[in-house]
Amino acid sequence: MELTRKQFDLLEKLALTRDPLTQRQLEEKTGYSLGTINRTIRELNELGYVQKGIITGAGLNALEPYRAKRAVFIAAGFGSRLVPITFNTPKPLVRVHGKRIIDGLIDACLAAGIEEIYIVRGYLAEQFDQLLYKYPMIRFLENPVYNEANNISSSMVARYMLSNAYVFEADLLISNPAIIKKYHYTSDFLAIKKDRTDDWCFEVKDGIITEEKVGGYDCWQMVGISYWNEADGHKLSQDIADVYAMPGGKERYWEQVPLVYRREHYAVEVAECFEDDIIEIDTFRELKEIDKTYDV
Repeated sequence: MELTRKQFDLLEKLALTRDPLTQRQLEEKTGYSLGTINRTIRELNELGYVQKGIITGAGLNALEPYRAKRAVFIAAGFGSRLVPITFNTPKPLVRVHGKRIIDGLIDACLAAGIEEIYIVRGYLAEQFDQLLYKYPMIRFLENPVYNEANNISSSMVARYMLSNAYVFEADLLISNPAIIKKYHYTSDFLAIKKDRTDDWCFEVKDGIITEEKVGGYDCWQMVGISYWNEADGHKLSQDIADVYAMPGGKERYWEQVPLVYRREHYAVEVAECFEDDIIEIDTFRELKEIDKTYDV
């Protein structure tokens, strides 16, 4: 049986703690009114999903269709803005304070119970083998055209792995692993609310992304982490191939498939995060500001 959004939100909070939560605590965690909490808990009790403020085995089973099952890392590119460090090291493997950038993202996935992990590699591909010592569950996907196409070519390689899946840009430095969620009600894209940005951003209406663009006011700055539910993942497998085959298709960014060129096929929510949660290191100058060992 499909859950309502309110039922999902309450079950998800209960599943994260596995301890009894009062209706007042659920109000604080969800933002729903006490009346809504009371009514929804009553529904969940009747369904056998909650007992005495604790999620049941049946409740966990009801959440299973909404569980993130796999992660795909787009990691094939050269990282030209981070030269000279990327002359010898792929950007995701660059160390910040002694830890590879990609490790923080993989660790966040594992903490959320996501153990099916794919990395699409291209530039200096063999260097990614070092990850297997720490993460033996990783599977590699090879992108043979990474140097002649944009990152849509990496999504082409992984297009059949995108159901119930996170898709990561692999060069994001994460400081709050909790932004990687175990359960999702629908497809969503992480973003940071901004008064103004010169970066890639979204226009959003009623929580749904309506436009992707560069720069704007009162918009949501894109973070390169998205989640795709089962139905949308299946649609992406075809839509990515169709857009890739278009004139100029190889020059596209992969997320432009669901957000621009096939936008009518999707209703992607915005998932809020904050600047303290995660940053993209765009340039060598920014790397030196974050990690002074590079400032020599």
